[in-house]
Amino acid sequence: MIKLIIGKKGSGKTKELINDVHNSINVENGNIVFICNGDRHVLDLNHSVRLIDVAEFDTADFRVFKSFINGILSQNYDITSVFIDSLFKIVPDDMDNLTGFINDLDAISENRNIKFTICISADKEELPEGIYKYIA
Repeated sequence: MIKLIIGKKGSGKTKELINDVHNSINVENGNIVFICNGDRHVLDLNHSVRLIDVAEFDTADFRVFKSFINGILSQNYDITSVFIDSLFKIVPDDMDNLTGFINDLDAISENRNIKFTICISADKEELPEGIYKYIA
């Protein structure tokens, strides 16, 4: 399952994402991963959530970031949810490659039974139509 939380800066996307993390803690038995650029959410998250700051890693494009995610998943088969805050702050790729990336995550989600929730700073009209079905 893929869930996209979209909106312009200041629209409450991250707050919704963190609320989703807290809800997942209460209903899931597996591990939860929160990926962001920087550690600004360390105090917002429960200690049981694995916070991954990508600031020190190369996430130059969606292909590299997908490999990064696969590396995380290969190390822990108990991951049930992955939350990604501010996708375009993590991956400075362009909108042209977004649909392929989301479709790749959807395939991973189906194969591994992992939920992905992703915040994207944009209006719906700015996004490729191929990902509309994932918008919450």
